[in-house]
Amino acid sequence: MLKIFVGFVIFAALAMFVIFKGGNSLDMGGEKHGDEAVHAPAEAASADASAVK
Repeated sequence: MLKIFVGFVIFAALAMFVIFKGGNSLDMGGEKHGDEAVHAPAEAASADASAVK
C-alpha cells in the first residue's frame, strides 16, 4: 500500500512540474481537426514542394 502511495505522489509531482513548466503555451485540448490542426509550418512545406520540381 505504501509503494502505491509513494508512486502516486511521485507521478503527481512530475505531472505538476510539467504543467508548471509549460505555462500558457500548454495545450490540454487533445487532438485537433479542421482549421485548428497545424502539422507543419507553411514555409517548410512550400520549400519542400519547390525543391522537388
